[in-house]
Amino acid sequence: MYVSTEVSGGGAAWELEQRRLAATEDDQARGMFFQGALHVIACLGGEGAVARCKGVAGVWEINPFHLYPVSRYLRMVSTAARLLGPGSRGFDEVLLRMGSQASVDFLSSLFGRELLAETMGSPRTLVEAMGDAYRMAVSYGERYPLWTGERSVRFVMRRDFMPAVYHVGVLRGALESVGARDVRVRGRQVALLESEYEMSWR
Repeated sequence: MYVSTEVSGGGAAWELEQRRLAATEDDQARGMFFQGALHVIACLGGEGAVARCKGVAGVWEINPFHLYPVSRYLRMVSTAARLLGPGSRGFDEVLLRMGSQASVDFLSSLFGRELLAETMGSPRTLVEAMGDAYRMAVSYGERYPLWTGERSVRFVMRRDFMPAVYHVGVLRGALESVGARDVRVRGRQVALLESEYEMSWR
């Protein structure tokens, strides 16, 4: 679950554009996240939407392990908001799917497989390692857990460019990947580039 910020495609695109303007060329993300977002865009909008989003972002050939400016990712996703937002589920659902796909893609990569091996199926160990995992995936931001119980935690993100609902998909997918049950992730936007997540499982 998450705190819904359901908005129209145009409203989501405007917010993503504000985030893009806050990014510098040094703020970069792995190509695997571009590929994952394009996979979701293809499923929901077809190859025409994919071509439009690639063109706007200026990315055609994508190396999954190469770092690309996150501003291009945000331009691509804001275009997807305009194209897909008017759909029946709204753009929050699209962002949630993109986040879930990002989790799948990272955890199936060499980085992710090493992370899963180190955590040995422990959700708590995984959460402790998430700050490092994000640092392998992107060049920006700070992320850390504040434990509220043995199986509950507030996960803090500072200077991150994606909306909270996107990371709800990421975090939920990560916890489920190590066998956590009854996973609950509730996100809230504290500021434009700051968010917090209440997570629990059993």
